[in-house]
Amino acid sequence: MKWFCRLLPILLCPLTVAAQEKNSYTPVIEPGACPIKIDSSFATRCGYLLVPENRNKRNTATIRLPFIVLRSKNPNKKNDPLLFTSGGPGNSSLAWIAGMTKSSVIATRDCIAFEQRGTRYAIPYLRLFDLDTAIKQSYRRNLPKDSMYLVGIQHYKKNLEAKGIDLAGYNSDETVADIDDLLMTLGIDSVNLFGGSYSGGLMMAVLQKDPARVRSLVLDSPLPMFSPVDEDEPAHFNEALRVLSSYCERDSADRERYGNLFEKFRDYFTAIKDQVFYMPYLEKGAADSIQVQYNKNDLLDQIENGLFNQKAIKDVPFMITEMIRGNHRPYIQNRLNNIFLKNIAPDGMRISVYCADQAAYHNENILHQLYQLYPYMEGYHINDVYQPVCDCWNVPPLNPRTKQAFYSSKPVLLADGAMDPACCPLYIDMIHHYFPNSQRLLFLQRSHGVGGR
Repeated sequence: MKWFCRLLPILLCPLTVAAQEKNSYTPVIEPGACPIKIDSSFATRCGYLLVPENRNKRNTATIRLPFIVLRSKNPNKKNDPLLFTSGGPGNSSLAWIAGMTKSSVIATRDCIAFEQRGTRYAIPYLRLFDLDTAIKQSYRRNLPKDSMYLVGIQHYKKNLEAKGIDLAGYNSDETVADIDDLLMTLGIDSVNLFGGSYSGGLMMAVLQKDPARVRSLVLDSPLPMFSPVDEDEPAHFNEALRVLSSYCERDSADRERYGNLFEKFRDYFTAIKDQVFYMPYLEKGAADSIQVQYNKNDLLDQIENGLFNQKAIKDVPFMITEMIRGNHRPYIQNRLNNIFLKNIAPDGMRISVYCADQAAYHNENILHQLYQLYPYMEGYHINDVYQPVCDCWNVPPLNPRTKQAFYSSKPVLLADGAMDPACCPLYIDMIHHYFPNSQRLLFLQRSHGVGGR
């Protein structure tokens, strides 16, 4: 966060006043205890924002969305706070506020963390374990992975709806309205927005809805709403590997092992794209090991996870060369440990948001064009929410206006890593085109989420 703490104050200036929209309901703040521990030397305000679950329906349920206001100790603090909500979609936002007690930002203004609807501390939290069970069973019994995934999705949806949850109420349009309601109810007329990955695009949508209230934005590895990430992400993954390969070409003394790394990766995964492998695995608590079936998708998953992990990127070249040599075991062991010892399935909020925001606008033909360029990517779901999942989930699409690009003169700080496998630096260039009063920072040896990892 050091670059963020140094550069953000440059953007923060005087107040602007926003007109408040009149709503057909009245959002309410309900006081509550802070869900996380915060340095007690700081004053805080914690509570829940009470809003409709689905603003497009009458007699909809009321949901509770937690927020934390961290008060600056500065008696002369600025009146435009910094508001953060997390990416994912589906990540919790509140833990961020504990880190801000050590940031230089709190010396000049208040900071606000807002938990998105459906996430960990929100009521309701859209998390069940039907999909996790189906994933485990698919590996335990060597059943078709995609088919079992959809079986889990069907149970997941059914059981969430049995709890009375309206999945159509969980999308970016509703979250944008939630943020607008929070700012209005707290009496905030000018705000600075900080978002990363998915919430980078979300913050742009907040600006689109209420430009007068937004003072500035900081967007870390942003996923703009106008991007077709389902079609872009396989190309971003390969581009990140190309950049990593170029660093190996430049820096490694072991040319035999690390020279032409991307070409070696491409040739190997193309060669094994239809192969099936087996490995013995002893599940925790079991008496006997089982023969688990795996394929190139499981190996690709480990490479992608390595690219996302800032501390592990340096190990990805070795991982790829070991896989090429046939040493799959440590990486598949790690993959299976994650499946059997953790619950790795997405939460319901993530599924609903991706289905409404992305899959509803997805073009399968473009994805097939990518498979012609990268045949080893076919059948690999780089995102855990994809078209057949959304066909089962069946939620209405995001408002087309929210998906449209728009121009703005607001000051924006944009940042990304050159090896970002999800939201490659192309996105900050595209955003800069629409936001000419923006500055771009490219971190050459980093990946996704340069400010928080």
